[in-house]
This record gives sequence, C-alpha cells and structure tokens, in this order.
Amino acid sequence: MSKSIFYHAGCPVCLSAEEEILTLIGKQGLEIVHLGESSNRIEEAEKAGVKSVPALLTPSGNVLHINYGASLADVKG
Repeated sequence: MSKSIFYHAGCPVCLSAEEEILTLIGKQGLEIVHLGESSNRIEEAEKAGVKSVPALLTPSGNVLHINYGASLADVKG
C-alpha cells in the first residue's frame, strides 16, 4: 500500500478531520473512503483494525484513530 486510507462516515467530526488530513498529507498520498456511501468497504476497514471513524490507515498498516465520530458497529447500522 503506497497511500494512506482515511475512513470516515460523513459526520461533522469526520469531515473536519478529513480537511486536516488532506492539508497534512495531500490528495495524492491519500485515499478517502466514506463508509456510509461505500458500505462494501466496512469489512476491509475492520480487517485492517479500524474500530471507529474517523481513522487513518497508514501505508505501513498502522491504524490511527482520530477523535471519535462513530464506532464501526454504528456505521453498519
């Protein structure tokens, strides 16, 4: 994996974190995944170790949980 992946659910906390992460990393080094719109990627996020959103998966496989918007259980509905 060469890019970081930013998982979020579209809540205000997530959108604010997205803006900050984009400023820090830039669009070219970041894939943004809105799990509310791409629910087929929730399992992928879980397997990577994401427990809540917003979260950043680094190229080395580390998950950085940023603030707290929602648990993945909440996102699943």
